[in-house]
Amino acid sequence: MKAIGFTEHLPITDSESLVEFEEIIPTPSGHDLLVKIISTSVNPVDIGVRKGGHGVLKHPKVIGWDAYGLVTEVGGDVSLFHPGDTVFYAGSFSRPGSDSAFQLVDERIVGHAPTKLKPAEIGGMPLTSLTAWEALFERLQINPQNRDANHQKTILIINGSGGVGSIATQLAHWAGLIVIATASRPETIKWTKQNGADKTANHRKNLVNEVRSLGYQYVDYILNLNDLDGHWNEIAELIRPEGKVAAITENHHNIDLQKLTKKSVSFNWEWMYTKSYYHTADMISQHEILEQIAQLLDNGTIHSTVTKVLKPISVDNLRQAHQLVETNHMIGKVAISNIQISNFQESPIHMPIIDNRCSYELICQSSVSACITLTKYTGN
Repeated sequence: MKAIGFTEHLPITDSESLVEFEEIIPTPSGHDLLVKIISTSVNPVDIGVRKGGHGVLKHPKVIGWDAYGLVTEVGGDVSLFHPGDTVFYAGSFSRPGSDSAFQLVDERIVGHAPTKLKPAEIGGMPLTSLTAWEALFERLQINPQNRDANHQKTILIINGSGGVGSIATQLAHWAGLIVIATASRPETIKWTKQNGADKTANHRKNLVNEVRSLGYQYVDYILNLNDLDGHWNEIAELIRPEGKVAAITENHHNIDLQKLTKKSVSFNWEWMYTKSYYHTADMISQHEILEQIAQLLDNGTIHSTVTKVLKPISVDNLRQAHQLVETNHMIGKVAISNIQISNFQESPIHMPIIDNRCSYELICQSSVSACITLTKYTGN
């Protein structure tokens, strides 16, 4: 199968920063699914892994931690999925990523894909949705079912227009919170309001002054998604006594937790890969989260945050996607997709997907952008 990876930690403008190579199609066992990749996305973690480190790798490393695809084979212990299911997931940090034709992934971190979105719209959602959900409802311990109690609670989301911020704003709004999301440009302010932000604050200015000018002395929750070092003093000042803070970004300098002591504030990290990396007892919760995200997307409660689509999945398009994310000016998500579905097409589109072990034919209806299995037959 074809895969895209890197052997050197080069600038993305270098033609060798990402390379295409041939890899053997893996065989699933245990809880693994073998998934044919239809769409994927690029996140800041891809940039960090590609750029970090030194030297030359003996074998190309495949990254990519967003995927929408078709289950083609399953391991012997699989119970949640069947060949022919369309799925979406972020994957595991310790395994090869989704920048390849096929990928193995543990079923316990996979969800059934939404049925009313286009492949690219789905492919950009898993990582950020899982991160936002865990940060809000597990780390900050907000109860999304208790909208009445949440109605008087405030949350400050720092970097509201990025990938995680765009979905976190929607989920916090859905949970009933008063959402203050930071944005600094007219287009990002508009985007955050479209995602459900009640108020916006400019993170390029003094956030304490910005939030207090909106009429809030303190906020109940803070979700930091960018520059923890730069915002730490503001976070410590703005969080209410006995409030909760969560962060997904690394600190590059020591942060003074004593600033939270007198307020009895709790601070939590959120790393979306923790459950799959350590095979925690609650790893299957990511399957459950993605099932709920799919339902919320299909019923229109939340919407895809993909704002840019590149086709097909190729070295050139992945390199372009990396460049877009590296600018730090990306609004929402960029996705890369192998399938283009025409709008308002009366007849179905038949698309064969063939490899050296089996063949599937997919049927895509314009009214349902996701694909469903039509036939399966054994190949050579």
